[in-house]
Amino acid sequence: MTLRVLLPAVLIFALGALAVDAANVPASVDPALIVNYVVVRPGLAFGGKLAPEVIPQLKAMGFKTVLNLRTEQEGAKDEESAVRAQGLRYEWVPVMPETLSIADVKKVEAVLDDASAAPVLFHCASANRVAGVWAIIQVRRGKPLAAAIEEARPLGLKSPAVIAAVERLASAPAK
Repeated sequence: MTLRVLLPAVLIFALGALAVDAANVPASVDPALIVNYVVVRPGLAFGGKLAPEVIPQLKAMGFKTVLNLRTEQEGAKDEESAVRAQGLRYEWVPVMPETLSIADVKKVEAVLDDASAAPVLFHCASANRVAGVWAIIQVRRGKPLAAAIEEARPLGLKSPAVIAAVERLASAPAK
């Protein structure tokens, strides 16, 4: 083989290996450890509240980043120090349905679009707000609102208040 043929093959193999590593998160997790856990795509899992005993396991589970939508009143500050102590990246965008804004969605989108953050565990208390933000991101990327909401339901979207926030923000300017 010539170098011109071998070098691209080696690069493709190496990039493929990186993609496999980013996708290597558990397909399922004990609900007592992560409520409503679901793998959405390679390198991205959604979930609800994390049990304190799962935090020391997240790195071994393959995660590099924890993205949390829970508020300080829901214990997010305590979680932040525990996650960082494990050597993981921690991103915090505290939201409630009534306070959720396009600026919040953009912050989440920036983390999810950052290849160096993957694999990401994206969570809130029940996966409801997570799925709602996901629906808004899908609408911002061109998916019809009804289809985005239907896609988000099995991922955790249940609350009428979060669905109303999705509908409100789906009609907001993309800016």
